[in-house]
Amino acid sequence: MEIQIERLDNAFHLRATNESGNTVETDGSPDIGGSNKGMRPMEMLLSSLGACSSIDVINILNKMHQPLQDIKITLQGEREKDAIPSLFTDIHVKFDLYGDLDVDKAKRAVDMSMEKYCSVTKILEKTAKVTWEANVIAE
Repeated sequence: MEIQIERLDNAFHLRATNESGNTVETDGSPDIGGSNKGMRPMEMLLSSLGACSSIDVINILNKMHQPLQDIKITLQGEREKDAIPSLFTDIHVKFDLYGDLDVDKAKRAVDMSMEKYCSVTKILEKTAKVTWEANVIAE
């Protein structure tokens, strides 16, 4: 795996490019001279957790032959106050799963992702308490 980072301005606006040519932009906060032209690195980390677990849940539900229509995830992270580096201490992940799903299977898929399969969760839980909930919304 290789990622290349290039600077896009004379401050903190950066572009990361993977080996396939896909890109994502990051930036610093305005209080350090950034311009909010991209996500901040810690926001990217939370986004990575959401994307990782989403892939797991979609894959598991497909294998369970569950008709998932949509998935929406909300992540909330709390960081250490007045610390450098300021690590996440608490992360909560809310899964909203849409479709005519078996509630037990849907919740099991989420639990399997968060407890076993999501690599990002496994990294973050070394410094943060990671909790989650799953809601099934019939469509």
